[in-house]
Amino acid sequence: MNVKAWLSAFRLRTLPLALASIGMGSFLAATRGAFSWAIFSFCALTTILLQILSNLANDYGDTVNGADSVERKGPARMVQSGQITLGSMRKALVLFVALSLASGICLLYLSFGFQVQAFLFFFVLGILAIFAALAYTAGRKPYGYMGLGDLSVLIFFGLIGVMGSYYLYTQQVDLYLVLPALSCGFFSVAVLNVNNIRDIESDKKAGKYSIPVRIGRGKAIVYHWVLLISGVSAALLFTYFQYSSWTQLLFLVTVPLFIINGKAVKNKVEPHTLDPYLKQMALSTLLFVLLFGAGNLMS
Repeated sequence: MNVKAWLSAFRLRTLPLALASIGMGSFLAATRGAFSWAIFSFCALTTILLQILSNLANDYGDTVNGADSVERKGPARMVQSGQITLGSMRKALVLFVALSLASGICLLYLSFGFQVQAFLFFFVLGILAIFAALAYTAGRKPYGYMGLGDLSVLIFFGLIGVMGSYYLYTQQVDLYLVLPALSCGFFSVAVLNVNNIRDIESDKKAGKYSIPVRIGRGKAIVYHWVLLISGVSAALLFTYFQYSSWTQLLFLVTVPLFIINGKAVKNKVEPHTLDPYLKQMALSTLLFVLLFGAGNLMS
């Protein structure tokens, strides 16, 4: 087995972004005195497994559908380059579906025990998350090729990721949490947008109609700034409504990082020069969550 190839296919650099939304939900639950290490551990494990599943499905689907070709300018994909066979990747997809389900069921039991309605509701959400991971670029009609990836990321990395994880701890709904959930969602979409701007030419040839392919690079840059500004604005609005201490503004330390990312997306014309800013945006989002959460805990 080519361990290096599989680790590359896992795309470990995307995992900080996957942890951002459940980190936000966990911090917010902790401010209500409802944090649990057991729930956090299985929440993190389930999220990581789903993210790896999504990455493997993306490697598989983009190769089958032609988006990952020799003309693509980003990092090499393992199926397209021949380092992992289609058959091996299909087996890995089945394995990670099973692991995600097993981890998710353990998480729901820890959270709800024998509360059947809550258990079933979140189980269905888990099935939808698995479907979303697989259907983004794999299958007969991958929704990522229709330009719906941004909406999916906003929902699963934002609203469901934050509010769902918060509910696992508290079994309560707080409508104000829509705001930090949207912050995580907007920043996560920004990561996807950097990726899609980088791949705009190869995606266009493959018939993958991402948002940048549909609206062009110039408008995609404007769209990127809208995402960044909206993410910060949603956090500021939440702080305004829930203000109790200056520490709640600690997340503003990350604003220069988002400005750096926005400028890079505008100025870096060659696709390969944008690649480092995928990681930079993901890590900036995670730092935003850590500072936002810590600031609210200290308030």
